[in-house]
Amino acid sequence: MTLMKTFLGAAAAMALSAGAALAQDPAIIFDLGGKFDRSFNEAAWRGAEQWSEETGNSYREIELQSDAQREQAMRRLAEAGSNPIVMAGFSQASALEVVAPDYPDTTFVIIDGVVDAPNVRSVVFREEQGSYLVGMLAAMASETGTVGFVGGMDIPLISRFGCGYAQGARAVNPDIEIIQNMTGTTPAAWNDPVRGGELTRGQISQGADVVFAAAGGTGLGVLQTAADEGILGIGVDSNQNHLHPGSVLTSMLKRVDVAVYDAFSTPVEEIETGLHFFGLEEDGVGYALDENNADLITEEMQARVAEARDAIISGEIEVHNYSDDGACPVM
Repeated sequence: MTLMKTFLGAAAAMALSAGAALAQDPAIIFDLGGKFDRSFNEAAWRGAEQWSEETGNSYREIELQSDAQREQAMRRLAEAGSNPIVMAGFSQASALEVVAPDYPDTTFVIIDGVVDAPNVRSVVFREEQGSYLVGMLAAMASETGTVGFVGGMDIPLISRFGCGYAQGARAVNPDIEIIQNMTGTTPAAWNDPVRGGELTRGQISQGADVVFAAAGGTGLGVLQTAADEGILGIGVDSNQNHLHPGSVLTSMLKRVDVAVYDAFSTPVEEIETGLHFFGLEEDGVGYALDENNADLITEEMQARVAEARDAIISGEIEVHNYSDDGACPVM
């Protein structure tokens, strides 16, 4: 059955849905943008759905409508007996730091954030590694020698995407021009496809013929504009190749679905807390190749990227992590 619970107050209402009210139902809190953003949140939703379909069990979920709901959502789920509780998104870290100590018997899993508590598993992706690969593809596909990057909220996490992308592009063409823009400095930057389109048109006017979007829902405007203007876009997090077949060069995959599925599938008492990284070696990041972009990526391009992937895993190629020092050595 489905249980809908409305939380009233100054913030907008949010829905709590669940199957049979088992004491240990897992749960997930989607970040702003909603579970069907076709990007980060949707990847998390797919992981939860895969678990549900394979096991026949249900899970609870909350789609946040405002920042003010974060702590309340976590407490409601913990008090309802959900375990583990997965938080999709770095923005939930500050609330979790407050909530986790109050529920020591509940295991929390935060994706893209780090919370130092004995009952929290922090999952961090090596976005720079996957972005390096799509940066290589962008440089190989570009005919103008100029590529672009549109980020969402101007934070170190998104700069990791942009810096890795630039490193990969320069590995192919040291003289390539790279144009980078961030959409904004508030959470609204994740849900502004109109602004994404405007930034993309601005980059096209400067010669960019491939643009990588790491911007949540804003990225949908980037991909739409790229398709309309006859250049190539690059999707992010989920496989977005199908949104504009033949116009999306590839998508930088961030396997948020794997992190959620793993959390739901592992017995609560066996979930390892602490900091965990998902990179190329763990198949946590990569790029998408399917029938929608098969004609855009040649065997030679695939071989070159595969060689780089192996070199990154072995340590022969070191991809700089922007979060280490707040700088990008190739920009």
